[in-house]
Amino acid sequence: MNAVWGGAMKMSAAAIVVAACTALPAVAQPDPSDWAAVLQEARGQTVYWHAWGGDPRINDFILWVADEALSRHGVSLTQVKLASTADAVARVVSEKQAGQDQGGAVDLIWINGENFAAMKGKGLLFGPFAEQLPNWPLVDVAGKPATRMDFTEPTLGLESPWAMAQLVFEYDSARVPAPPLGAGQLLDWAKANPGRFTYPRPPDYLGTTFLKQVLYGVIDDPDLLLQPVDPATYDRLTAPLWAWLEEITPALWRQGQAYPANEPALGQLLADGEIDIAFAFNTGRASAAIAAGELPQTIRTNTWTGGTIGNASFVAIPYNAAHAAGALVVANLLLDPRVQARAQDPDVLGFQTVLNLSALSGQDRARFDALDLGIATLAPHDLGPALPEPHASWMTRISQDWIRRYGVAQ
Repeated sequence: MNAVWGGAMKMSAAAIVVAACTALPAVAQPDPSDWAAVLQEARGQTVYWHAWGGDPRINDFILWVADEALSRHGVSLTQVKLASTADAVARVVSEKQAGQDQGGAVDLIWINGENFAAMKGKGLLFGPFAEQLPNWPLVDVAGKPATRMDFTEPTLGLESPWAMAQLVFEYDSARVPAPPLGAGQLLDWAKANPGRFTYPRPPDYLGTTFLKQVLYGVIDDPDLLLQPVDPATYDRLTAPLWAWLEEITPALWRQGQAYPANEPALGQLLADGEIDIAFAFNTGRASAAIAAGELPQTIRTNTWTGGTIGNASFVAIPYNAAHAAGALVVANLLLDPRVQARAQDPDVLGFQTVLNLSALSGQDRARFDALDLGIATLAPHDLGPALPEPHASWMTRISQDWIRRYGVAQ
């Protein structure tokens, strides 16, 4: 997700998928309940994992997973680096329209949000498979309900979680001793410190998530965000968001005449000292960047009073994947405690695990207990509530409206 979560979800594929037919022919595919047969079929396959390629750390982690898949199961894993998940969705849709119901180019997709809802709605996904994976019993479905719910959309086993995320704000404690704890406080701080805050420009996923976070703070009834956008009430409900933006925009970095493209670009502004407050969906990103010498030691993180948006990252398998058995093996491998612990290591990624630590063996639990989460990483009990992602239609509509109001040529 990652965002980091942004690249996985930053553009909607709903419009692309509309033209796809829902009636799909029966295609012989592996049965995840017969895991021995899955492993046998997967050996020797090359899995093409279409995943956001905008973060070198994630790319390196996928390379490490590829080594594990090959050594453990004889499965080769190749990352197809995406700028937008919608590109992979469009490939599946075009194959469906061309009648290519077998041998598709996309084996595995890092996906969630509107892209998942669109593919699910049009029957373009293999499965259900997730809850039949051997490692599924280790997933913390009770403590982390987002592992079964994607932007209010039940996953129904059509995608498997592999990382948890929650929005955290990163700030330079040397310059911001008391960071803002909500939308109102951030507005006041930005006006008092012009040019020292900004956000990625929509339709970037992280930038639009920030707008949704602000909307959570200014809307009268946040529960309405869990329902699809109602055109009859949308303007009234979002009016406080646009009023907030009207006030803060002149105080943004470069007076709101330019915006960073994505999370890495936003983080670079913080690293360069051009801004004092940034944010990320990876709670351990700041610690990882400090450990790598990319951020100063004074960077810390916080969340807002009342909570910040949280979600899970998933992998899904297209209905016509050429190497579905290998994709199942990779999806299961991503839930392996050793793999999950490596992803949570701030020196690697700093992602939150999807696993229930109390369900692990003593040896596997020790992997997590031994982790130093890092100087800037909040302990799980200090993160505060994880607010549910609004319905995917809010991201699409808010992004479109922001572009209409504030879009600039860059």
